[in-house]
Amino acid sequence: MSAVSGLDEVTDADFGSEVLGSDLPVLVQFTAQWCGPCRQLAPVLRDIAFEEGDRLKVFQLDVDRNPGTTIAYNVLSTPTLMVFRGGEPVRSMVGARPKRKLLEELSDLL
Repeated sequence: MSAVSGLDEVTDADFGSEVLGSDLPVLVQFTAQWCGPCRQLAPVLRDIAFEEGDRLKVFQLDVDRNPGTTIAYNVLSTPTLMVFRGGEPVRSMVGARPKRKLLEELSDLL
């Protein structure tokens, strides 16, 4: 778990098992400690992880410490939010957004 955000962290090493191998859809925030909008988004993602935990997993991946996954999914900006289902990325969103808007954007995937 990330000390900064309180969200579960995923790394290059466990991305395959935690994200690609998940039975549930997975929302991954590609983030960095120096990213202000990422910190703004963390409480929103914590709430969603708590409220939607039976339908959605939420992880954070630090782009500076996990370059392999970051490059593999062509992540160029932080925060990038990527939703994976069945081991494949099905949606990508860049930038912070309010909880209501994010839930609207995810509604068809849950």
